[in-house]
Amino acid sequence: MVRIPGPFGRAVTYTRWLHLFIAVVWPAMWYLIDNTRMYLAAVLLALVGLVPAMRTVEGVQATGLLFGRRYDARDAEIVPAPSAGWADRGRTVVWLECRLFLGGAVSFLTVHLPMLAVDLANTARGGTADPSTFVQVPGRHWWHALLVPVPLLVLGAVVVGAGSLITALARQLLGPSPAARLAALEARTDRLLERSRIAHELHDSIGHALTVAVVQAGAARAAADPAFTDRALQAIEETGRAALEDLERVLGLLREPEKPVSGRPALVDAGRLLESARASGARVDAEVTGPLDTVPGPVSREGYRILQESLTNALRHAGAVPVRVRIHVADGTLLLEIRNPLARVAPGPVRGSGLRGIRERAALLGGRARTGPDGEGDWRVRVELPVR
Repeated sequence: MVRIPGPFGRAVTYTRWLHLFIAVVWPAMWYLIDNTRMYLAAVLLALVGLVPAMRTVEGVQATGLLFGRRYDARDAEIVPAPSAGWADRGRTVVWLECRLFLGGAVSFLTVHLPMLAVDLANTARGGTADPSTFVQVPGRHWWHALLVPVPLLVLGAVVVGAGSLITALARQLLGPSPAARLAALEARTDRLLERSRIAHELHDSIGHALTVAVVQAGAARAAADPAFTDRALQAIEETGRAALEDLERVLGLLREPEKPVSGRPALVDAGRLLESARASGARVDAEVTGPLDTVPGPVSREGYRILQESLTNALRHAGAVPVRVRIHVADGTLLLEIRNPLARVAPGPVRGSGLRGIRERAALLGGRARTGPDGEGDWRVRVELPVR
């Protein structure tokens, strides 16, 4: 079977053609009644365009006929909706006028170009041309038969070009305004940031729980002491329960994204992290100064996750080593500093995203984070976050 080439093999080419025809149905009826005042049709169309619901009607038609894919509200180029203001009304009026004149031109050519092809065929065999054709074919010559395809090719080019033009105009005049596009972009950015935050929270919470469980289980097996084993199992149970609570809260957020989130741990709950690290064998020396309860919620919650990831890294890479934690609030700044001796055995390639997550959290809050050896044999995480 011969495949129709190019755009003539796509259904959207013909639906766009139909869309242009529809634009001139009622002006054609007007022409039959009073062809001396056709300008009134354009005036009436401009007045109709000021009606807010007209934008919905035109949006539905354009969505169904101009775009060759199924409507999806998430990435739709045209969202059928009433005019939200005078700017939308003005764009609707311009759209209606453009559609009217472009549709009129295409309809005119759709009728007369085939008639011209017929005239060329008639004169090629010695017949006469139709006097109603807008281009008269002079003479009667056999070579007119060679020109018969030309009007049809021109018509094809007109149909394809006008369809592409009306679709481009629809994107500009019926699509979201620049302000609406900016709002949609901001909403999408917020969703991406929220997904990134959820991923970091899952990484920090579950990673911390698994690290504590692994360290505790290994220490209990090495100690071979029933009392120590009981304490290790208790620490694993408490850490696992806290991780399950975090997991259930995050999954609830994914199931109901519009539901406000509550119960996220903050820096005032840092004692739970410190005790969990101590129960894992680390000797944690903590210094907390300043009013933690005055730190804004977002900063306090992200600070908690930064502290959690830092302690997890210390347990995972250095083991049961002394860890110094400093939390200081003063002069509009929250300072978090976590130090621990470097591991004696060089770790393998780091494949996690913990340190990157710490830096990203700090950057999102307008702060800064530095991680790495401090030159004194310690690994240091130092984060400064603005609290004003």
